Amino acid sequence: MSTVRAINLVLPEIEVHLAGSSIDGQLVLDLRSTLVDPVVKVELVGRGFLGWLEEYNPEWDYDKSTACTNQAVYIFKAKNFHVEGGWLDSGVHTFDFHFSFPPRIPSTFTSKIGCISYFVQGTCCTRQILLAKEERCLVLQGTAGDHRRHMKDKASLVVEARKDVVYFCCFNHGSVILRISLEKNVFCPGETIVFTTDVANRTCKYVRKVVFAVHCIVLYSGFSSRGEQRSLEDRSEVTRLEFQTDTAPFEATRVTSALVLPKPMPVTSTLGENKIMAFRYEVVGTSDLPCTTSTVVGRVPIIIAA
Repeated sequence: MSTVRAINLVLPEIEVHLAGSSIDGQLVLDLRSTLVDPVVKVELVGRGFLGWLEEYNPEWDYDKSTACTNQAVYIFKAKNFHVEGGWLDSGVHTFDFHFSFPPRIPSTFTSKIGCISYFVQGTCCTRQILLAKEERCLVLQGTAGDHRRHMKDKASLVVEARKDVVYFCCFNHGSVILRISLEKNVFCPGETIVFTTDVANRTCKYVRKVVFAVHCIVLYSGFSSRGEQRSLEDRSEVTRLEFQTDTAPFEATRVTSALVLPKPMPVTSTLGENKIMAFRYEVVGTSDLPCTTSTVVGRVPIIIAA
């Protein structure tokens, strides 16, 4: 039976921590009996990891794929507590700790390829034997990025996308045009993106629906098992909205939409800032062309800054 009855981390009830802020907490030990020469410590850790399989040559019968991996440490701080007299009596003991987050670290992030995570870990051991451990995950909003450049880019944006179609059944041709307008292109995590979309239906069919989404495009940088540098770009939806337009043939409809950004989320950044991942974003409007398998897609690049 372990000498440590229970170990607990007491942390402030903060849903999202900000880069550059600090955290105060307590490590609470409940001992069954006297503990001699204990090592009691708390660690704050932030790290990133990524991995994917990359095809080399489909014609090979061996080594068809290789693992590409990479990792980074964004923060590692430890607090070792002084134990007066070199022993702890039975009962409850409380140890206070304080950590500060660096100002330029990335946000908490998880995908099928990589993750960035932060946690606080408390341990109690003696003579290199681990007696008890508790780990608590933290959610962090990063603020990395070139803020001066983002402020210069704070301007309205208008993007127009057009797709032509031919209906062989009636020998008609037409097109669908999406025109997406944003008043600004720099947003903060948790902010609402309000934009207008003009749908011009120049076909003989109804345009029934437009799908709006914010896409996060991540560039991953890793190394193969042979030590060769590799990169992979992956796209995923951050938030999504479907709008029924029912735009009649040869008519136009104006749609005002709003997409709410989550918090936390990685800010727009480069590989140099995040070491193993780079992030960029787009507002994407998509509409199916009536009675075809084609779609018209409008993409508006935006910047996420915190």
